Amino acid sequence: MSKKAIVVGAGFAGVEAAVQLARAGAEVHLYEMRPVNNTPAHKTDGFAELICSNSFKAERVASAAGLLKEEMSRFGSLCVECAKQTRVPAGGSLSVDRDAFSKLVTERVEAEPNITVHREEVKTLPQPGVDADVVVIAAGPLASDALADDIRRLCKETLDAKAAAHPDDPGAPKKMKSKKNTEGKTALHFFDAVAPIVSGDSIDMTKAFAQSRYDRGGEDDYINCPMNKEEYDRFYEALVSAESAELHDFDKGGVYEGCMPIEVMAKRGHDTIRFGPMKPVGLTDPRTGHRPWAALQLRKETAEGTMYNLVGFQTNLKFGEQKRVFSIIPGLEHAEFLRYGVMHRNTFLNSPELLNADFRFRTVPGLYFAGQITGVEGYMESAMSGILAGLNASRYLDARSSEPAEDLPAGYEPLVLPDFTMMGALSRYIADPTVKEFQPMGANFGVLPPLEERIRDKKLRYETLAKRSLDWFDNQK
Repeated sequence: MSKKAIVVGAGFAGVEAAVQLARAGAEVHLYEMRPVNNTPAHKTDGFAELICSNSFKAERVASAAGLLKEEMSRFGSLCVECAKQTRVPAGGSLSVDRDAFSKLVTERVEAEPNITVHREEVKTLPQPGVDADVVVIAAGPLASDALADDIRRLCKETLDAKAAAHPDDPGAPKKMKSKKNTEGKTALHFFDAVAPIVSGDSIDMTKAFAQSRYDRGGEDDYINCPMNKEEYDRFYEALVSAESAELHDFDKGGVYEGCMPIEVMAKRGHDTIRFGPMKPVGLTDPRTGHRPWAALQLRKETAEGTMYNLVGFQTNLKFGEQKRVFSIIPGLEHAEFLRYGVMHRNTFLNSPELLNADFRFRTVPGLYFAGQITGVEGYMESAMSGILAGLNASRYLDARSSEPAEDLPAGYEPLVLPDFTMMGALSRYIADPTVKEFQPMGANFGVLPPLEERIRDKKLRYETLAKRSLDWFDNQK
């Protein structure tokens, strides 16, 4: 029985998914719209083209980026292999000759006997069971308008149906009404400003304190960094004078009011952010017994409290400026930034409501998503999602050989790696229904569950986290 697969998009995720499916014996049709329909960002028609940096970050295994690449290599990652063959000197990072890298990836994919490449735009979602047995959508953040609109339609219908089925569930997604208020709820193009995330154990709790506003429960859900007037004035002056990152031409445009960068909001007036995201109402500083002049709230990103989001601090400041300015805040002087804030045009799903950790769209058997559209952030993170989507799509094909296409095969066993592996943690994060303020996430040790023993030395802690993951891989048959 033939097994036909369609993969849309030949970026990092698409090529990995296509190769995994092809290696498993599927007849793969890989669609790439360039050069028929170019994007504002791409310069060539090569696969896995690097848009920004030519670095895949640190190579040492005792780093989040290095551990991710090592895990991917255990699955025969095409992108990791091609990166090592086209590397350029870059100290401890894995950096590549971008043209040589893309050229090699393209050649390797086109040489796969089970892959047929189609240079044409896909304007509507292919249907599993009709157009192919399985479909993987690996369109990136610059997906074509037509395809993005069809993805938006599917997401809106799915979330509306879910809301209608559970009208009394306060945690259910609200019914979508228009494009304007669907930010974060469907897949769409928007100018997204993302807040930084810091490591929980790097927050100075001698200055910060845990409390929800007005003591309304969940006392350990928020950490507050209080400021007196002098501290606030110093922070404000540093913020409004800090240097912002330059936007690409395709990123320039209006800012969605709901994710206004903190530095833009601050320039509207000296007290604007003090009456906005830094409002101190409902809080009492235990050191003084009084309400602070201003306060930054940090919200848990993980149940274990390994990561905290700077609430309301979406930003487009340069990374170095973020470190300098936000470290002025009492309690964050020595904060470890796991993710810096960014502002860019993006297209991603509300994955916690729509995807499983195997990257399968929950309501459409045989439909998988991969890449930045799922909410993973970064070159190798996108490639990782393609590997897992391709492997799980292959498992779906094997299981449904005797099953009707409209049902999820009874014998389907998804591959979801343990949460203490970097691949497993990231794939579980994008499918975690407890994540309510979903934003793209890259590899960092904060997404991993903490070790049983507390290790204060960061270098040793990271080495131990990496060993825990790779020991599991080594013990697999």
